Amino acid sequence: MLKYLFLFISFAVALLANDKVEIYASSITSQNNTVHASGGVTVMYKDYFLTADKASYNKKTGDLELFNNIRANHGGKYKILGKYALLNLAKKERVFKPFYMIDNASEVWMSGAQGSTKCENIDIEEGIVSGCNPIDPLWTMEFSSSDYNANTKWLNLYNARLYIYDIAVFYTPWFGYSLDKTRKTGLLKPSVGISESEGFYYQQPFYIAEQNWWDLEFKPQIRTSRGVGIYSVFRFVDSPISRGYFKTGYFQEQEHYAQEYNLENKKHYGFNFEYDNSDFINQWFGSKFSGQSGLYIDINNMNDVDYINLETSSSSIDTTTSAQVLSRINLFYNTNQHYFGLYTKYYQDLTLPNNDNTLQKLPTLQYHYYLDSLFKDHLLYSFDMKSNNIYRKINKKIVQTDMNIPVALQTSLFDEYLTLSYTANLSMQYSDFISEDEVPLANVEYRDGYHVRNYHTFLLNTQLTKPYESFSHVIDLGIIYNQSAWSSKTGFYSDLSDFCSNEDNKNDPTYEAKCEFYNIRDIENEARIEFRQYIFDENANEVLYHRLAQRVSNSKSSDGAFGELENELDYKVTQHLSYYNNMLYNYKRGKLSKLFNQISFEGKDVSVAFSHLYKDTFLDKTPTYTPYTSYVTSSAEYIYDKHYSFSGVYNYDIENKEKKSVSFGFMYKKRCWDFGVKYSENNRPILTNDGGSSSVYDKFIYITVVLKPFMQPSKSGSLISYRLPDDN
Repeated sequence: MLKYLFLFISFAVALLANDKVEIYASSITSQNNTVHASGGVTVMYKDYFLTADKASYNKKTGDLELFNNIRANHGGKYKILGKYALLNLAKKERVFKPFYMIDNASEVWMSGAQGSTKCENIDIEEGIVSGCNPIDPLWTMEFSSSDYNANTKWLNLYNARLYIYDIAVFYTPWFGYSLDKTRKTGLLKPSVGISESEGFYYQQPFYIAEQNWWDLEFKPQIRTSRGVGIYSVFRFVDSPISRGYFKTGYFQEQEHYAQEYNLENKKHYGFNFEYDNSDFINQWFGSKFSGQSGLYIDINNMNDVDYINLETSSSSIDTTTSAQVLSRINLFYNTNQHYFGLYTKYYQDLTLPNNDNTLQKLPTLQYHYYLDSLFKDHLLYSFDMKSNNIYRKINKKIVQTDMNIPVALQTSLFDEYLTLSYTANLSMQYSDFISEDEVPLANVEYRDGYHVRNYHTFLLNTQLTKPYESFSHVIDLGIIYNQSAWSSKTGFYSDLSDFCSNEDNKNDPTYEAKCEFYNIRDIENEARIEFRQYIFDENANEVLYHRLAQRVSNSKSSDGAFGELENELDYKVTQHLSYYNNMLYNYKRGKLSKLFNQISFEGKDVSVAFSHLYKDTFLDKTPTYTPYTSYVTSSAEYIYDKHYSFSGVYNYDIENKEKKSVSFGFMYKKRCWDFGVKYSENNRPILTNDGGSSSVYDKFIYITVVLKPFMQPSKSGSLISYRLPDDN
């Protein structure tokens, strides 16, 4: 018969105007209105591609039946396998028995006794879903029924039971999840923990994303032996050039916990607001200025440091809690020649019960005229003026204005091997005291006044470059000499300049109060010699940077003729190994005032960093102050293979003989799940009831469990944490 003469026979039938079904098979027969196909059956309809062992198609009803080894691909997005399928292509209805589907993008598969679809909706009865390998999967989620929208990629499971291998670990009457990475409203990954002092901890974030330009997240939490609280953050992108967020939170302590830890506050609350706009003038006022404008707002306020500590269970390892919070509002307008700026800074010391005596800059105004030239670039000049309104609630307040006008002459000699320049510097500072309140311990009457002076700067500089076969060497030698000329001072400056400019007076108990507004550094007749050298490899990558700087003075200063010698070295020993050193040597004391060393290794599988900082202020040691700083930081990470990785951090304060933070742990990663354990210690500050500050040494065990793609790794913290007993 003719049907056996062809390996593939194509059959096309019209559906819904120009729509058609194409059937390819090795054998096709037709009886009445039904077409039967067998032997490598392939069916194509629009973006559907189906294969089976046998098929039958009813041209009258539009029913297409497929038998055995069925595979279906819809636009390359998912595959469905089964033994029997009934499809009505006209009505866009499909039934599969049994049912198996895999989403190619997320690698999530589902199987069930029966699956029925209509348009983009898929309903499954008594099934299993997982993101693991179908052969012996680590985790599965069984359900009594499910519905899935292939267009929105939203999956609903009903009576869902989570199994780790064959062990049931979790039940929920409903579980909804998006297999699409587009933002959706719903529950986020919870955090669970247990602590001897705080009890059971549970935080369940809820995410709202109804529009693409904003989202809102609520993070309620409970600590059964400590209290309850809620944090929220509203994020927005209001234009292509601006974005921001507003975060707030509140936590209520239980009475017994606040008393046990002697906390200053039983309620912790605050807010954070951040906003950035890169062209706010033209956007807000409808102008068309060619210059660049910018606005940055970062406002932070809280009643104490525990507002930060309580935001998440893992803040002790993810962030360093600062004892001082800075709020800023900065805006500017900039052209090729002019710069206008307005800045505000507000400091909040979280170790103090209030900040009435903390100096704030509200605001600072600045104008800058950029470097300009005359006489074929031989004469250079610029202008800068900055006015600071230094404010606080109690004691002295001041408006301090600075002006600087440098005028420079420069030229080059010996075919540009040598550069010479002379700069005449004119500067003035004017202080206007607003309040007449007495400053504690100062016992001095502040008077308005100005400090104006002129000094000369001479520069001699040369730079040489020598190329070699595999690298290039650059050396730069410069000598800068400052010569004081004249100065005039009145009021506050005349009264206190001798006392405040003398370094030996810093041990005087009244020094800080008397000199808190004095920031004039004396111009000494001195030279500064700087030597720099660079080595670049054949690909122009910097291999070595070395700087040596020495100040030499011919004035009779308390530090002697020689200032501190500074040495800085950054050396990339190999492609992966680097070393950095910065040190300052004080001739008068015969000691190093600063020594910082850091060595780091960044390999394919191993990353290690170790650093040590030592500083000496040369001030007298008191019961509440030590002049020395000696601090060690270290971190390491090892990637054993594509599954296992290990990490550790150790930071130690040598001077105070205390650990600042410690953590170590491992992470195991596979295609469908991650599991990790980390032990962490952290010295966390708190505000006590006596108006002072103290700290709690937290000890945590963090357990991370990520079932992908339903859960994604993030920096928001581990799923489970256990807090060990505190050390006060």
